[in-house]
Amino acid sequence: MRVTLSPSSPAAARKALRAELRARRRAVTPEFRAQAARQVARTVDRVFRLRPGLRVAIYASFREELDSAPLIRLARKRGCRIFLPRIDRRTISMKFVEATLGALETINHLGIVEPKGTKPIPARWLDLVLMPLVGFDAQGMRLGMGGGYYDRTFAYKRRHTAWRRPRLVGVAYSFQQVPSIGREWHDVPLDAVVTEAGVVRCSTGS
Repeated sequence: MRVTLSPSSPAAARKALRAELRARRRAVTPEFRAQAARQVARTVDRVFRLRPGLRVAIYASFREELDSAPLIRLARKRGCRIFLPRIDRRTISMKFVEATLGALETINHLGIVEPKGTKPIPARWLDLVLMPLVGFDAQGMRLGMGGGYYDRTFAYKRRHTAWRRPRLVGVAYSFQQVPSIGREWHDVPLDAVVTEAGVVRCSTGS
């Protein structure tokens, strides 16, 4: 896929790229989505060594995204502590709360499952964050849905580049990789991206 952002209008170019990639994502068949999700879970397990006590944040997927359910099941089987995002519309912020078995859940305004009644964990205490994306490039630039929640949550990594935790890993289909997205001042780079085709080690990551 040869899509490049126009330097003359980066906001408009990102909007067009987001629309194109979301359309391709919606066109994925249920069979391919399920197969890709299983392969991504196996790769994450092998490469990032899911193990007891590891604090892992994973997104709760909706229909359009690569299914995170196999990832969550496997991480739980390995004894990891699972955290899901919870959005606060009043402060336009995102927290990570532990998703324990049997915990109460709710559906937020975006139609995404969120745990209830659990105290948020500071983002710095997480070991690994597996996040959704709409597009990405080899430099670790991530194109999201446009809300900016992840960038605001991990902005401290932009200011303090020596802080390695948590590792930020995108989860996507391989066709979501593009030649260049272009970095904006608020972007927080990814360390890697896992797709059904393998791991893309980003040039800004480890």
